[in-house]
Amino acid sequence: MGTPRRARDRSFALMRSIVSAQLRAGEAWIRERDISLEQGFVLGYLKDNPGAIQRDIAKKVKRGEANVSAMLQRLEKRGLVERRLEGGDSRSKRVYATAEGVALITGLDTAMAEVDEIILAPLSKSERSVLLSLLDRVTAELPTTPRQ
Repeated sequence: MGTPRRARDRSFALMRSIVSAQLRAGEAWIRERDISLEQGFVLGYLKDNPGAIQRDIAKKVKRGEANVSAMLQRLEKRGLVERRLEGGDSRSKRVYATAEGVALITGLDTAMAEVDEIILAPLSKSERSVLLSLLDRVTAELPTTPRQ
């Protein structure tokens, strides 16, 4: 009748350890650039999705639109993103990473891939595949309510 509490607690503790190792590495890399990891993620998203709308960004980072709006204002003040009106509609603003914003986060993907490789080093290729499959199944059932 379900997973025993100790095994469940252990599995969640292990997952938190992995996420914590990733976050620490990402934060160390990004801290040198004087932005938060979340801001770095947004800049990376905008690099890959130029002209995104604020609602899409909020969904991607699982934050409320007001939280994302404040973050974008801070990035805009630093010249790392710009918002542009589209089609003359003042309610329809598209967000773009500036060249300075893209340059700031260039290398983050490589740095994080290196961390992931270190974390997954004990696993064979087939074990990594099984892990990915299991995590896909678990995350497919997670609620999608954004954090505020």
